[in-house]
Amino acid sequence: MNPTNPRYGYGAGAGSQALFDEGLRRHMLRVYNYMGVGLVVTGIVALIVGTTPALYVPIFQSPLKWVVMLAPLAFVFFFSFRIQSMSASTAQMMFWAFCAVMGLSLASVFLVFTGTSIARTFFIAATMFGATSLYGYTTKRDLSNIGSFLMMGLFGVIIASIVNIFLGSSALQFAISVIGIVVFVGLTAWDTQNIKEQYAENYDQESQQKLAVFGALSLYLNFVNIFQLLLNFTGERE
Repeated sequence: MNPTNPRYGYGAGAGSQALFDEGLRRHMLRVYNYMGVGLVVTGIVALIVGTTPALYVPIFQSPLKWVVMLAPLAFVFFFSFRIQSMSASTAQMMFWAFCAVMGLSLASVFLVFTGTSIARTFFIAATMFGATSLYGYTTKRDLSNIGSFLMMGLFGVIIASIVNIFLGSSALQFAISVIGIVVFVGLTAWDTQNIKEQYAENYDQESQQKLAVFGALSLYLNFVNIFQLLLNFTGERE
């Protein structure tokens, strides 16, 4: 979807600019609201499962843990390839389902780290995310030129993480965490700017709704990954 931005259209005046800015503000609030509610869903599911032996024992002490760990990745690929053909209501339903599945996957952090350190890391991650997303929204600098480097870094982090599942190297894990935080902080600013630039008030309501859901998914993934990687530094183990 590449509609012409009405801000730069022929004859655009102060009135149309004000209408566009107000529409953009509502759109960004919708994106952040979806993301925020998604994090609440994830946190509730993770807390319930991670503190209930009857739930986490059958999952994390059996091969089922691999299904739970890989399911979020399957959701992301499904979203990426099918978002255009989904209705807005289906996209929302899939997003909430994804957040719940991610909660199952993140329940393991309650088995490894103390509740205090999890809460502390969450607020650190929220501060980093908020500051970087605000930068991406307000900066006049075009961040598109760093997007390809960030995506290369992302694929590198994913490949290294998969390799380290078998190697179990603490040094490699440290490097993955450092590089991963830098990559996802950069992606937060980049994605925020992309979400802002993709908005146009001549989108129909259905398209705007799907755009908001997909934007929320992008920012949600950045936040969750920043949180998980920070836990490797700030988390206190049980």
